[in-house]
Amino acid sequence: MISTFYDRRQAGELLAHRLSAVAGAGPGWVIALPRGGVPVGAVIAQALGWPLDIWPVRKLGVPTQPELAMGAIALPDTQILNKTLIRRLEITPAQVDAIIQAETQELHRRDRQYRAGRPPPALKHQPVILVDDGLATGATLQAVIVALRPYHPAQITVAVPVAAAESLATLQGLVEHTVCLTTPPNLGSISQWYVNFDAVDDQTVIALLRGHR
Repeated sequence: MISTFYDRRQAGELLAHRLSAVAGAGPGWVIALPRGGVPVGAVIAQALGWPLDIWPVRKLGVPTQPELAMGAIALPDTQILNKTLIRRLEITPAQVDAIIQAETQELHRRDRQYRAGRPPPALKHQPVILVDDGLATGATLQAVIVALRPYHPAQITVAVPVAAAESLATLQGLVEHTVCLTTPPNLGSISQWYVNFDAVDDQTVIALLRGHR
């Protein structure tokens, strides 16, 4: 079982090998979650000969633990909240609203910067491979899946290098296919499964999208 990846590029290469069967349903789209999913998705798009795009989505982090997701938002108008977690941590409605407002502003900023006025990809009757660099709570991927369904893709495949088993099982009930290289019993931080997990900046995302349309 694979337990460590050198970087996002290597993870994308390994996923692309596993996704060759899905590519038989093409042509289609590789949709990456910005920012960390884009380098992974770019390798997959190149290997399959499919165009690459992003779907703007933002995690809603717990106020005292920003890395812990209490939900997610995705364009155009999808919002998912983990109400059980919010109640357990006694997060107030005002706190939730403040975080949603801040993340909505960032969501639109990224959409303007990354897409530069281009319309969303035409997904109707097209297979979609939805890519991120790892799956912890699954909130952002869930939000994107919900956001994509009204566009009527032929099928959605979630492809991630590493995932929490419980979160992956939840997503398996929402999409047609999932491809994951490893599901460690104790996931911890996504970053610990990579030797090189450098931050991905806006310019890298823009350059990769430009090169794989």
